[in-house]
Amino acid sequence: MKAWHAVRRLVTEDSGISAVEYALLLALIGAAIATAAYTLGTTVSGKIGEATTALNTSGGS
Repeated sequence: MKAWHAVRRLVTEDSGISAVEYALLLALIGAAIATAAYTLGTTVSGKIGEATTALNTSGGS
């Protein structure tokens, strides 16, 4: 929670915040979103593969 408070303080206090700090914050948020999307995509892909395998081995058709 300390990190969240530090980010919140950076956003609310504009005494000395520069464009560089905003860019760093934006890059950090972007990296977190990209990591979450990659992890979710990998998980979904694995589950679809499992479902396909289960359907193919169940003797359907």
